[in-house]
Amino acid sequence: MAGRLQGEASAYLRQHAGNPVDWWPFGDEAFAEARRRNVPVFISVGYAACHWCHVMAHESFEDPATAAFLKENFVSIKVDREERPDVDAVYMAATQAMTGQGGWPMSVFTLPDGRTFYAGTYFPPRPVQGMPSFRDVLEAVASAWKDRPDEVRESAGQLAAHLASAQQGNRRLLGAVLDTGLESDTGDDAAAAAEASHRVLSGAVETLAGLEDRQFGGFGGAPKFPPSTVLRFLLAHAGTGASREASAGPATASEAAELADRTLGAMARSALYDQLEGGFARYTVDRRWAVPHFEKMLYDNVQLLSLYAQWARTAGDPGDRRLALRVTRETADWMIGRLRVEGGGFASSLDADTVIEGHRVEGGTYTWTPGQLREALDPGHAQEVLDLLDLESGNMAAHGGTPGPDGSIGSTLHFGRALSASEEELWLRHRPSLLAARNRRPQPERDDKVVAGWNGLAVGALASAAVVLADMGEGTAEKEEAARVLRAAEDAASYLLHVHRAGPTLRRVSHDGRAQGIEGLLEDYAAVAEGLFTLYAATGNEQWYTEAEALVHAAEQRFLVAGVLQDTAVRPNQLANAQGAQAAADPLDGPTPSGAALFAGVLLTYSAYSGSLRHRALAQALLRHVEVVGAQAPQAAGWAMSVLQFLLDGPRELAVAGTDAAAVADLLRAARDAGGPGLVIASRIAAPAAGAGTAFETRVPLMEGRDPGSAAAVAYLCRGMVCRRPVSSAAELNALITGE
Repeated sequence: MAGRLQGEASAYLRQHAGNPVDWWPFGDEAFAEARRRNVPVFISVGYAACHWCHVMAHESFEDPATAAFLKENFVSIKVDREERPDVDAVYMAATQAMTGQGGWPMSVFTLPDGRTFYAGTYFPPRPVQGMPSFRDVLEAVASAWKDRPDEVRESAGQLAAHLASAQQGNRRLLGAVLDTGLESDTGDDAAAAAEASHRVLSGAVETLAGLEDRQFGGFGGAPKFPPSTVLRFLLAHAGTGASREASAGPATASEAAELADRTLGAMARSALYDQLEGGFARYTVDRRWAVPHFEKMLYDNVQLLSLYAQWARTAGDPGDRRLALRVTRETADWMIGRLRVEGGGFASSLDADTVIEGHRVEGGTYTWTPGQLREALDPGHAQEVLDLLDLESGNMAAHGGTPGPDGSIGSTLHFGRALSASEEELWLRHRPSLLAARNRRPQPERDDKVVAGWNGLAVGALASAAVVLADMGEGTAEKEEAARVLRAAEDAASYLLHVHRAGPTLRRVSHDGRAQGIEGLLEDYAAVAEGLFTLYAATGNEQWYTEAEALVHAAEQRFLVAGVLQDTAVRPNQLANAQGAQAAADPLDGPTPSGAALFAGVLLTYSAYSGSLRHRALAQALLRHVEVVGAQAPQAAGWAMSVLQFLLDGPRELAVAGTDAAAVADLLRAARDAGGPGLVIASRIAAPAAGAGTAFETRVPLMEGRDPGSAAAVAYLCRGMVCRRPVSSAAELNALITGE
């Protein structure tokens, strides 16, 4: 019965453990039961923070009559898309192929061997506007299975063949990359390849400029999602050596910076961003960024935290830098305060809904009526604060918001414009009163499932935020805050290594400090390595470097199969049946960067630290698809384009060693201010040389031979392990970096 879900790591599965539906987790046992009974399989895919997943659960899965029909005619499987993205990806592709659209909850019907023959998303309990009811769908599918079995199997076979051809498309996009004998282009070939890559990346900026919503920021219309991977590329294009290349030209670098500035600024002032506590919602239903779907996902916030930390350093406008630094601090604080679980890992999400007096209310924690605002504010300043807010465009009633138990529907809190310095001071002065009142309300549920890849990105984001807060902070409180954020990054890294890793194998999820479920996917290995490399750059602690190096080698062994990159190391038979025997990694980004793009990035970083030309060439090979999709569909390749930008920039390598921690910190700060996001940093605080024969031991090849002797600090700026003359002052280092 549904009690099979009780001990699962996934909060989403546990939410359904009490349903009358006879749920099974995804696995061989469920499909074997379907074969034994000769019935089709119903697969329901969703996630814990999903509003419409809760709606369908209440309407259909809690209904005894629907549950009885499912039990009699199907084997029912419940899947958490966050825990099993491999399952979600296959059946989402099937759903999109059959219906032209996708989303969650996803409802899929398969043969007992896993091949899909019918699919959809949300189905209501009664027919609505041409949409059949869920019961109608179940009856039609059951009838087809019993009365037209040959047609059902033929349809499943045709769809499986179609999905198999899509896998071949992924293989063509990535190319067949060899895991041995790779060599980088040299001479004229390398120059021509670089020229072509610059043109593609410049073309991507121009395409994005044509898609920009110039009035409200972002790209395209409603619904509007944070374009995180695209923003990473735009900041990279603006901040690296692209502007010094004739083929890229200063025009596209400047345009990239302006695109990023407008979108980052618009999101930070909008209802997508929680103006009281920090952190970003999943998306908004309108183009003004005024009415969000309120779930807060770890994977969104770690990407955006990194971006705002970078923007705090590079934004041209002082007001933008101040805004970016505040968003960086608040989002890091929100993550640590709301998502951190015991042991140091980070939970997956906060729910979109709040349970208020037994009713699920979408955004119930976050919305306000004018009366509620006045009640929470100092009466002498309440109207001034209300005048800052754009309550009209954020009114949930205009967007189908869920009424609370008292029938009221509030508005979101956002500005929709830039605030003056005095207005910002007014808001920040009175905001604590509103937050205190909100904290007394019922709060959204948290999905405590820890996902390795998202936590890897969290490690990197928090490390980046800590460095920016330390570099730009002026007082003791700011320095202490930076140290606290850095400790959170180190704690999360330790949690991943102690809980999720077993030898060379990384597990994808854990719950209550115990790893459960499947082995990590390519995205998990690569994202954890990404975070550990970033943490090493922030701390100089070589433990993080060696752990990242081990994950890079493990990922090569696990996911490069016969020269083809795979997203999974072990693929269930049902998924192989559903999409063809030959699979390849999907190189295109979704809400999170693709595993292929993440892996290309860590390979490039590792090559910069280690001097391995083979790993650099492998990274370059995995970026070939950018030439195909970069200029035409940049929103699907943002992370890979940023990696390609770093590759074109060298990437530049910086080694800093010294006997004086403050002097080393000064050089590192100067380098980070001048060097852009593609700078790879290694550092070491060494004891003064004790005399001849004293060893300067290091496990990082970039640091080899960088013994500072008795010098306070020495910096070496390199490309391909070939270094410029060493310098010892921030001014000299800045001149080296900016003058290249």
